[in-house]
Amino acid sequence: MNGNQLAPYDIDIDAIDVSQPEYFQNDTIGLYFERLRQERPVHYCAESRFGPYWSITKFNDIMAIEKDPGNFSSDAYLGGIQLTDFPKGMERANFINMDPPEHDAQRKIVSPIVAPSNLANMEGTIRGHVIEILEQLPHGEVIDWVDKVSIELTTRMLATLFDFPFEQRRKLTYWSEVASADLRTSGEINTEAKRIEALGECLSTFKKLLIERANQPPKGDLVSMLAHSPMVNMDDQQFLSTLILLIIGGNDTTRNSISGGLLALMQNPNELAKLKADPSLVKSLVPEIIRWQTPLTHMRRTTTREVQIRGVTIPAGAKVAMWYLSGNRDEQVIEDADQFIVDRKNPRHHLSFGFGIHRCVGNRLAEMQIRILWEEILARGLTFELMGEPKRTYSHVVHGFATMPVKLGR
Repeated sequence: MNGNQLAPYDIDIDAIDVSQPEYFQNDTIGLYFERLRQERPVHYCAESRFGPYWSITKFNDIMAIEKDPGNFSSDAYLGGIQLTDFPKGMERANFINMDPPEHDAQRKIVSPIVAPSNLANMEGTIRGHVIEILEQLPHGEVIDWVDKVSIELTTRMLATLFDFPFEQRRKLTYWSEVASADLRTSGEINTEAKRIEALGECLSTFKKLLIERANQPPKGDLVSMLAHSPMVNMDDQQFLSTLILLIIGGNDTTRNSISGGLLALMQNPNELAKLKADPSLVKSLVPEIIRWQTPLTHMRRTTTREVQIRGVTIPAGAKVAMWYLSGNRDEQVIEDADQFIVDRKNPRHHLSFGFGIHRCVGNRLAEMQIRILWEEILARGLTFELMGEPKRTYSHVVHGFATMPVKLGR
């Protein structure tokens, strides 16, 4: 904690603003969430860079909101899923930013890409990528795990899902980072209009692919699925918003779980020893990594009418943040929630994928990538040494890592 930052328990609780990205980057956010869970689980922040908002920090309260889209809306034109209020005409209108029935219809179009039969067909492709990436890593040298493994694997899979030109796959990474960057620290991209302008190449590239796929027989990639559905008639803003959703969903979440999982095992050598002694624990390791990292910190909802949570009245039209990262540390619901445990008894009991109608459509694909990566790491007997402090992402949304220096051995 830097010298200018008051300790979480020294601040007037009414003044706590857990949307500050500094808390996530310096990894002190957990202390603020701990205090809110204990003292004010339904917390009102009157002043923030996003305006006033409510924080929900307990597991069961978040679950209740997720199951109640009637009272807690995701509609982009009411506010969407981010604390940021987008300028009129720049709302990110995609299926995660919709309520039923529009949400259900659009989600149904893209969900076949992660159907069980399609995932089974992808397993060999994923394993091939993982093996190639691991075999190319130098031993005894310091590498950036984020760039060489986490980004590389997820970007390869994104290119596969979109049937995107493989040699240009790092464009997908760049567009993901532009789309999710904090406008306060993004240099020239400091307004939403400039962000959309910077994503112009993304839009034009995918519009060309969309036209090509529309003139071809239907295939199993995401662009073809869009091209042969009513969504082919989306305007540019809706199309770009849908692309951003699919790119970020396929990149940031898995990528940061891969990085966070390695860090957790390096910081918990006894758990790593358990895993090496019994590689079958990979099955419980994967959801524990995803719980522990919680790669997306929260989702927003907007109240459609006055509601009550824990006896606290929240007015209609209020901005409500469901902090998954806090819910996944709720000691009253998850035993030893602040510990990373590779053989946890009920590891899938977490909020990282959301719940209800908005549960992450690609959750099984994310789990498969992490599982195969750790199966191949264990098969090779690789060892890892952290060679410096990881640099965390400056974001109140994406809970992740910019860099992580690691040295590999056997």
